[in-house]
Amino acid sequence: MEISDYIASIPENRKERFLSLIDVITSLYPNAIASMKYKMPTYEEGEGWMSVANQKNYISLYTCSPQHLESFKKRHADIKTGKGCINFRDRDEIPLQDLEPVIKSAMEYSHS
Repeated sequence: MEISDYIASIPENRKERFLSLIDVITSLYPNAIASMKYKMPTYEEGEGWMSVANQKNYISLYTCSPQHLESFKKRHADIKTGKGCINFRDRDEIPLQDLEPVIKSAMEYSHS
């Protein structure tokens, strides 16, 4: 499956929100390599990566480590998070500006 096919399969009521997340990632990292590595749109630069997924009850933003989410979780305790992901329910506002540090932390992450 290609990224365009994945996006085409997203219900219309979620597509704009989903695309807004991809837009933030690609505007910050225009040279990121895009793939369907984890069966969802994934963007990689160096050792860092981000993935975006349309789930049954939310849109998820995945990072490679929980440490990338620490400041976001403090500012947005009402938004559901997992170990290394943020889950935006349909009723949640997506605070795009507050996601920039999360994205930068994940994309610039080095395992060394």
